[in-house]
Amino acid sequence: MARKLVAKRSRKAGKAPGTLMHIGQPRDDLAAIRVIEYDAEGLDDRRIHDAGQYHEPNGGRVAWLNVDGVHQADVIEALGKGFKLHPLVMEDILNTDQRPKVEDYDGYLYLVLRMLRFDEQEQQIHSEQLSLILGQHFVLSLQEHPGDVFDGVRERLRNGRRIRFMQADYLGYALLDAVVDHYFVVLEQLSEHIERLEDELIDNPTPTTLGRIHHFKREMLLLRKSIWPLREVLSRLSRDESPLISAETRLFLRDVYDHTIHVLDTIDTLRELLVGMLDLYLSSTSNRMNQVMKVLTIIATLFMPLTFLAGVYGMNFEHMPELAWPWAYPAVLVLMLMIAIGLLIAFRRRHWL
Repeated sequence: MARKLVAKRSRKAGKAPGTLMHIGQPRDDLAAIRVIEYDAEGLDDRRIHDAGQYHEPNGGRVAWLNVDGVHQADVIEALGKGFKLHPLVMEDILNTDQRPKVEDYDGYLYLVLRMLRFDEQEQQIHSEQLSLILGQHFVLSLQEHPGDVFDGVRERLRNGRRIRFMQADYLGYALLDAVVDHYFVVLEQLSEHIERLEDELIDNPTPTTLGRIHHFKREMLLLRKSIWPLREVLSRLSRDESPLISAETRLFLRDVYDHTIHVLDTIDTLRELLVGMLDLYLSSTSNRMNQVMKVLTIIATLFMPLTFLAGVYGMNFEHMPELAWPWAYPAVLVLMLMIAIGLLIAFRRRHWL
């Protein structure tokens, strides 16, 4: 069954701006909240249960608060009160069909992007909204489902590498970079399936092949929709002067921007390849049909003179001199055979066979 390209927002129609209502895939489990506080001296990693009891850290430490599950409006509301988030920001966090964007608020930046993974079994891309809130000494990351692409960032924090000596803006960059780098993983997996599909198309195309081509074209459409606006977001972050992002971090953000452009170029290449594969499938189908029509035409042409002779001598006239000849029947058969052989030779000389 094909996925919906547009999320249902009808139940929110007419509500006041800032109304906290989850729009997305429903979940029954509780949201999980993980806090990592660090500085150059050490790191504290723990889980909390009440988002309203946590506030921005003091003493120069940087806090990374990750919320796994945005389906609980009360959790987002409590978090918003603790970090003084605008009601429109909380509304956008709960509305999981946002396009990638960046918005500048008093004291923090709000970013939206898509976190992607490829399901090998279903051969389908799963996309979830990731909201990042970058403050002076904190980063909030809010995602829809368990599991993310941030294990490398956590490992770097535990090992006390460069990231521990940097401010919150560098952590925000590291999370953005991890998401964009994972796009390459998704593209590599997609590319492998598309290349196998291309081999199948050349060797033995079937109606199932056509269905898979359309499936991957749809996946590439969703992929481009998820990533294309991100280049504008990264361009703005790397160019605009913001007190929350240092000049050094903007240099790193330019590198992420270049990676995003590379991803988009690869997506366009794969899309063009799929369009070419669709044209190739239609051409091969048309060629097979032409071959069938060619064989049927040759068979019909061979039997036309034979049918004429059989029709002539099948007429019930009394005075047909050939009917009294003792060798008339075998002579007609030989004549029909010679005509057929002659036509086959003529077809082969003209390369019709």
